[in-house]
Amino acid sequence: MVNLDSLNAVQKQAVIQTDGPVMILAGAGSGKTKTLVTRITYLLDEKNLSPHQLLALTFSNKAAREMRERIAHEIATIDIGALQITTFHAFCARTLRSEANFLGLSRNFTIYDEGESKAIAKALLERRGISTKEINPYEILSYIDSLKNNGYYPGRSMSEGAADPSDEYFGYFEEYESELHRANAVDFGGLITAVIQLFEKFPDVLNRYQNRFHYVLVDEYQDTNRAQFELIKMLCGKRRNICVVGDEDQSIYSWRGADIRNILDFEKIFPDVSILKLEQNYRSSKIIIEAASCVIEKNTLRKGKHMWTENPEGDVIEIVECFNDRDEAEFIAQETYKLFKSGVSYKEMAVFYRSNAQARLIEDSLRKYKINYRVIGGVKFYERKEIKDMLSYMRLIINAKDSLALSRIINVPARGVGATSLRKLEMEAVNANTSLWEIIERIVDNQRKSSGNEDYSHIKLSAKIKSSLSEFVTLINELRHLDQNQVKPSVIYEKVLHESGYYAFLKANKDYETLARLENLDELLNALTQFEESNPGATLGGFLETITLDTSTEFDEDAIPNQGEVSLMTVHGAKGLEFTHAFVVGAEENVFPSYRSVDGGENAMEEERRLFYVAMTRAMIKLYICFAQGRMLFGQVKFNGPSRFIDEIPEKLFTWKKLNNAPRKEEYNPSWKQNSKYGDTFDPYDQSQETKYDDQEVIFQVREPVRQSFHEPKFPKGSKVVHSLYGAGKVEDSEGSGADEKVMIRFSDGARKKFMVKFAPLVMA
Repeated sequence: MVNLDSLNAVQKQAVIQTDGPVMILAGAGSGKTKTLVTRITYLLDEKNLSPHQLLALTFSNKAAREMRERIAHEIATIDIGALQITTFHAFCARTLRSEANFLGLSRNFTIYDEGESKAIAKALLERRGISTKEINPYEILSYIDSLKNNGYYPGRSMSEGAADPSDEYFGYFEEYESELHRANAVDFGGLITAVIQLFEKFPDVLNRYQNRFHYVLVDEYQDTNRAQFELIKMLCGKRRNICVVGDEDQSIYSWRGADIRNILDFEKIFPDVSILKLEQNYRSSKIIIEAASCVIEKNTLRKGKHMWTENPEGDVIEIVECFNDRDEAEFIAQETYKLFKSGVSYKEMAVFYRSNAQARLIEDSLRKYKINYRVIGGVKFYERKEIKDMLSYMRLIINAKDSLALSRIINVPARGVGATSLRKLEMEAVNANTSLWEIIERIVDNQRKSSGNEDYSHIKLSAKIKSSLSEFVTLINELRHLDQNQVKPSVIYEKVLHESGYYAFLKANKDYETLARLENLDELLNALTQFEESNPGATLGGFLETITLDTSTEFDEDAIPNQGEVSLMTVHGAKGLEFTHAFVVGAEENVFPSYRSVDGGENAMEEERRLFYVAMTRAMIKLYICFAQGRMLFGQVKFNGPSRFIDEIPEKLFTWKKLNNAPRKEEYNPSWKQNSKYGDTFDPYDQSQETKYDDQEVIFQVREPVRQSFHEPKFPKGSKVVHSLYGAGKVEDSEGSGADEKVMIRFSDGARKKFMVKFAPLVMA
């Protein structure tokens, strides 16, 4: 017997109203997952539905797994493996495996990832003799992705979202799909459109699936794109027992293809739909809920809910006005420490920002106060690939013998110096008992002189590689000369960024992840500029030393039991999470809301307001909203004024806290549309997940193998070692023994490299 006593009246209705189309509009913190799990349990237990007759679709394997486990816990007799609770893409992949022959695929078809898709796009350009500098492969892939998000497959006739054959990229799309078909492959977006094609072209197949699934449920419905909506509509076309659960006020992923119209227009497709609104919030205080409701009610693209709660009234919201972004970060560090001292654990606190680049100053301040933190859905600022690349350039400028830095960036961006060429150079450096840079300089000098004292003909490098090395050496030497003549570090950095080709390399990619990386590189410029301001006569070496000392500090979490970590994340990454105390930072015009949304029309601004609403409703007890009078962006201080969203919060719900020399609220004249604008690269819609790139792991072959006569590892985990090129390090991982032994070493600067012991010039420290 399913227990319904713990549900409120609307939740109970959402559970027992099983037949016909149902749309559950579930506000933030309203017990959505509990309601959905209970509804599924009710269908299985009370309605005696077979697990094979129910299909529940969601967006992550984790969410699907948690739902299956909760249902299995409620119904002890059910086989968790039989539950058809899965993601859209997993369902479509399984369907295609079963029905592959209808589309001319075999059941062992391959699902191509982004890298493989990019390789096809590059090949299509090469056939036309077009350079990737003229047309970036990601532009083609973005176009293809847009078509598939709208449910288009080759030859489909559809009035909305149909491809335009006159579009310059349409030919690429057709060739791309042909390439996939010849390779017996589909890409990620094609999983959905292939099933749509299957169901449209073969009605008998669709009929089988419609007969099988008596009930279809969709979680996080606001995140669906048009193709997913088409798929849902087909699956429930016969019985029409469709239940969608979502919140239009939390639709924040349009840049990923999510279409808010799927909620707003649901009644047009299902006129007899029952709409149930879960409006009671169980998470946050009354003040937070009222404030968030006042903000989101300014949107017009919504069905209309009025959230309420029986929770205590709670503390008023603190609007914290800071003099600049450094004061903002300082306030967060001090306040989190005060909260911790008052009994709030760090794990109950979170800091939300609009874009990843804003994290840098906050991380710096938390480290200064020795406060543990973790970056959710991303990588700590100074550990991001693009930042480590630029820091490696700077380290090489300061220290020519830094072979680790050199090996990291010698082929970044690509100069044709691949792993094989690098191994040859390293072998020569080891044999000559000198640095990697010295060997490269000697080769370049010999080439320039046509005939030198030393013969390097045995290092077989192509003329193109030698030319690339020559250009690289010239650049580094020029930069070194600037540093020796006390040119500002920020000037040297900008020269590195642009003359190395790194910026142009990233700029050519149009995806959101790359645009976020460009933001991070701009934030590194901010760090250099701020270092110069606070350190007269600042040098590049001084900056590198400062951040190395800052980031090398390791905190002993065991020293304070259950201390936990402050969570740092973008607002996109915060969706679905909750914390007792939350800080929303950068609440300024052109930051939050973003520059793009300010100029992007009303729909873009409404999505930005939904994002602000999501940030507010993550807080349970106390909410802080911070902004800075002046914020450094792209090496210059910008004065944007407080976010318009702050003005949408009734004054009775907040206190205004002014730090340092920040002006009073009444001194501001919020003329948002007259604010200065940023450059073209500023603030795309920020993705919530940032891909973590590991350091390149190359197995270096630098001397003849030495046979081992024992089976214990020569360099066990934890060993301190010295590499003849890269210096001191510690073995983080060791596998195999004898001739097969491999080690992963973390060197003193934090870089990690993998070696085969029998080839590597390693000794115990």
